[in-house]
Amino acid sequence: MIKTDKTVYDKPERTDGKRILVMRIWPRGISKDKIDVWMKELGSEKDLIKKWKSGKITWEDFSKEYRKSLKGKEEELQELAKQSKEGDITLLCTDKDPTRCHRTLLAKEIEKYAKH
Repeated sequence: MIKTDKTVYDKPERTDGKRILVMRIWPRGISKDKIDVWMKELGSEKDLIKKWKSGKITWEDFSKEYRKSLKGKEEELQELAKQSKEGDITLLCTDKDPTRCHRTLLAKEIEKYAKH
């Protein structure tokens, strides 16, 4: 199972399974023992986040651009799909709203690989 309901600031719990940070920049105040894996290459580009947060692009535009940024990262997506079949994984970043966060988009992309 792929979980996206937590931020990197939430207390780790056994039910999280493998905690995977999916941000390009390490978050302030987080020690390395709070996560299991850092996959910065799956994080959003800094400029893309700025455009969306400042209202220069819509969520739909952000979503399209983020999905495009995953091209060429199929190996990483397949590996995460494999891990999600073996046990729970929790995708983490700093955004408090999982419905408007790249980690939810990423989870959907991983799920496509898990079906194969």
